[in-house]
Amino acid sequence: MGIWRSYRLRVQRQRWLARAFLKRRELQAVANRTGQIKPEDILLFSTFRNEDMRLPHFLQYYRSLGVNHFIMVDNASTDGGAAYLKDQPDVSLFHTDASYKKARFGVDWLNWLQRKYAHGHWALVVDPDELLVYPFCDTRPLRALTDWLDASSIKSFGAMLLDMYPKGRVDDTPYRRGTDPLQITEWFDSGNYVIKRNPKFGNLWIQGGPRARAFFPKAPERAPALNKVPLVKWDKKYAYVSSTHMLLPRGLNLVYDEWGGEKASGVLLHTKFLSTFTEKAREEMERRQHYANSTEYRAYTETGDVNPDLWCKWSERYINWRQLEILGIMSKGNWA
Repeated sequence: MGIWRSYRLRVQRQRWLARAFLKRRELQAVANRTGQIKPEDILLFSTFRNEDMRLPHFLQYYRSLGVNHFIMVDNASTDGGAAYLKDQPDVSLFHTDASYKKARFGVDWLNWLQRKYAHGHWALVVDPDELLVYPFCDTRPLRALTDWLDASSIKSFGAMLLDMYPKGRVDDTPYRRGTDPLQITEWFDSGNYVIKRNPKFGNLWIQGGPRARAFFPKAPERAPALNKVPLVKWDKKYAYVSSTHMLLPRGLNLVYDEWGGEKASGVLLHTKFLSTFTEKAREEMERRQHYANSTEYRAYTETGDVNPDLWCKWSERYINWRQLEILGIMSKGNWA
């Protein structure tokens, strides 16, 4: 990479950090327990709106993996989820009524909170509908993964977003608060993915899966990106650029082997397509606070079906992380 491009990316990173500093004024502490954070704690950061149905299982899942502290941003929820989180002893809760879109879809808020609280920590950034799966996650806690990454001098860990869905229409099986969404969204696409390299930021760009085939059949290039870098040994000089799809410095995006081998990687099981999806899609179309003028949600409504049946004869039922490795969707690399 040339000196001029390196300079421009450094300037861009400083601009994102400056934006985050300004956007800190939009955040109000509701329950600030960050004083409890210990030097070796693994932290989780998330922005949410009206996710009360998911939050109990979300906390339970990541606590069981070994997350020590949750730093959550409530963007004007009206369903009681914020009140639930306020009482959780390992959660620091911040509130904002400000525009999600004008905060670069929450990235500015989380960049600030990570700069303030995550320096020197392993930080995981996920949405409430994303469940991280990594090699040996059934027998090894998240600490085992971060210890191995530290020992290997690896500062970031990539994970592909894998859309999960039920067999039948999404409204057919009501989701009950606090239950495991994977009991309903058991299925996924094992193929139908396109991968290319982003020359500017160095990250892979992955598209495909059920959303591409069901909602963007004529324009798959407009389908949502599935590449993520959700786990990073954070430094206050780092900044996410676009959700967790890519960040700066650029080297943190190189979570794959450029020479034909495989680096360890994970999967984010994306449980969007529950019975709550229909109402959520309609709400977000009205709010128009999501990326590219809510292109994704507009695609859902333009198909005329916000209660889709995404299952097809090529759908695979989820078993475990080893199945995903066999299918080439994730890899344990040289972590034995």
